[in-house]
Amino acid sequence: MKEIFDPGKLVRANIKAMKPYSSARDEFHGSAGVFLDANENPYGRLNRYPDPYQWKLKEQISKLKGVPVENIFLGNGSDEIIDLSFRIFCNPGNDKALTFSPTYGMYEVSAEANDIKIIKIPLNDQFQIRFNDIKPYLSDTSIKLIFICSPNNPTGNCIKRDVIERIINDFAGIVVIDEAYNDFSDEPSFRNQISEFPNLIVMQTFSKAFGMASVRVGMAFANKEIVRYYNKLKPPYNISSINQAAVSKNIENGDRYKTQVERIKSERKRINEELLKIPAVLKVFPSDSNFLLVRVNDPDTLYNMLVERSIIVRNRNSIVNGCLRITIGSKRENTKLLNALKKINL
Repeated sequence: MKEIFDPGKLVRANIKAMKPYSSARDEFHGSAGVFLDANENPYGRLNRYPDPYQWKLKEQISKLKGVPVENIFLGNGSDEIIDLSFRIFCNPGNDKALTFSPTYGMYEVSAEANDIKIIKIPLNDQFQIRFNDIKPYLSDTSIKLIFICSPNNPTGNCIKRDVIERIINDFAGIVVIDEAYNDFSDEPSFRNQISEFPNLIVMQTFSKAFGMASVRVGMAFANKEIVRYYNKLKPPYNISSINQAAVSKNIENGDRYKTQVERIKSERKRINEELLKIPAVLKVFPSDSNFLLVRVNDPDTLYNMLVERSIIVRNRNSIVNGCLRITIGSKRENTKLLNALKKINL
């Protein structure tokens, strides 16, 4: 545990000094009343602005995830959380962020949008971080953020826990662990270690395991001081009432979510085994996620031949040589994919 660490010291000076926008509901926290403060239409079912801090939903998430409400931030997808992280901690044109390759592309896109130089460290042949490769960068004070995706996208594997902990301990900046696929893994989440590591932010999402990609609700678990800066900078009503209600209802139906996760994991095992019987498949990489990274003969041609059969996978050949990324679909969808692959001769 870091003995002395103040996340506020890493926050940009202008962000510290700025006065946040005060929404109409900031001054009143009740649910009943005569609301004549926000210039809303008094008629209709969706006429009122949503709770800007999603308190009811956060209480449900707190029980679900075992994290205190004050340590939870909700974003319009994890992509908003990524963008806010750059805007809070990195000075445009001066500061840097570090991530690994291959990984989720939005870290680099968001860095470029915020005029932040991104340093990409290649993963090894097992798609793991070599600590000695990153060690020289941990003392660079211009590097404010490190993004670690675990399970990683597009490789599917979890990054070794002891390596992640060494990075968090030795780095003077903020470490963001993206756990979008954690529900499909047997590895425990880092979210319960935010009190141990005050420079740690853990992202999760309702898009994957909960099957709610269209509602765009991402979660960040962090030191409450970090959460305060997220709330300070975010748009006032970043998550709609409709989306809050949809996530709330899904949490209440928790058994269905768990059943679907187990079904996906079972299909992942079946597809893995069946793919290895197909001549065009050279290797199926181990996965802790809801997709498989697959090395194949002539990936570009194979990808196009699947598209011709109305089967869309992700061509990752330009990022991981020779590879396609295949999401685990329903049993019917997976069987259709396998049957198509068996008929393609490459």
